[in-house]
Amino acid sequence: MVKEKRTWDWNRAAALLLYMSVTLEIVIVIVDKSDYINPIEGQLFRVTFLLAAVKVLLTKYSRKEWIALLLFGILGLVSYKATGRNEILRIVVFVAACKHTDMRKMLKYVFYMTLAGCLLLMALSVTGIFGRLALETDFGRGYMQTRYCLGLGHPNALHCMFMMLVLLGLYVYNSKMKWYSYLLLLAMNYSLFLLTDSKTGMLVTFCGIAGSAAMHYWKRLAGMKWVYGAGMALFLFCVIFSVSVADRRVANPINYCFINKAVAFADDHLNGRIRDLYYGSSTAEGTTDTWSLFSGPDNEYYFDMGFVRIFYWYGILPGTVYVMMNVLLLWQCARKKDGAGLVMMMALAVYTVVEAHIISVYIGRNYILFLMGMYAGDMLWIGSGQEEYLWGTYRLIVPK
Repeated sequence: MVKEKRTWDWNRAAALLLYMSVTLEIVIVIVDKSDYINPIEGQLFRVTFLLAAVKVLLTKYSRKEWIALLLFGILGLVSYKATGRNEILRIVVFVAACKHTDMRKMLKYVFYMTLAGCLLLMALSVTGIFGRLALETDFGRGYMQTRYCLGLGHPNALHCMFMMLVLLGLYVYNSKMKWYSYLLLLAMNYSLFLLTDSKTGMLVTFCGIAGSAAMHYWKRLAGMKWVYGAGMALFLFCVIFSVSVADRRVANPINYCFINKAVAFADDHLNGRIRDLYYGSSTAEGTTDTWSLFSGPDNEYYFDMGFVRIFYWYGILPGTVYVMMNVLLLWQCARKKDGAGLVMMMALAVYTVVEAHIISVYIGRNYILFLMGMYAGDMLWIGSGQEEYLWGTYRLIVPK
């Protein structure tokens, strides 16, 4: 009897490497949201990078794809040399590693992993085992408040993670949603708001739910080009607004007020986010005076406004490239009639004006990067047609 010769399935092994990398990224995100200080976070990021890099080496790319990977890699290396931050390089490798991956299946995995991690932190907090249940302090509103965080560090962080899970869940399951599912999500959103008092999180979550419901029940909406044009205009407005209010000329450094009345009005409705750029540090870190083509290692001040943080942390050139990639991604959503992707991107764009949740060192909490990994070849017009790994043919699974 002849024994059947077993061969190593390189395709499955390569996919496993990417899932291992993403799993570790999600674990790092959950630990960061807890009260635990992770002493080996940097080393863990190196592991996730290595896993994704090996996945890249096991993947077949066209000449155009290699050129694109090289150019973006150079951008990441220059940024790393200038700033000491390796996030761009890690993102480039991660997006490249997503080739040949069923990203809807991957995003479902990310959804359940993140949900399980958040529920674990909440359970540990409620039972008194680990993590703070609530914070009682003055949250910058001039009076003492008790707001619940349920083990996620801060009330805003709790509502933010709920928002992210809702947006991701709607992206992967919107076609299967029932009318009462939207009502249940709206009720959960408002109930959580009563605990967190996080207005931004509540409003953006509401908009995400409403937008997803509109895409679900008005089927033709996802195929209308003007909708994506409006989405692109909204995204660019969010970026231009953020850049404009960071212009040092809109504030008076002597009497701590805004010269531009429109900026003062916006700051009043953004809970002082703009004011933090000008008066949160002695050198007005985050304003355009602290920007450069490529940022420097001293640009490490933390503030909330996400789009401003891109240009401050990484530089004008990397920030511009990121904006362009988002525009290309929106264009690709229009081509694929991906209305769910448009809704998620718009909700995150508005949220990123006032919060920097997705502008961070954590790949696992920026779902836009997963969409870029899904559409990268088509976005850049460098798709190679028949898809294959170095070690065997593998047909690309295109999400519907």
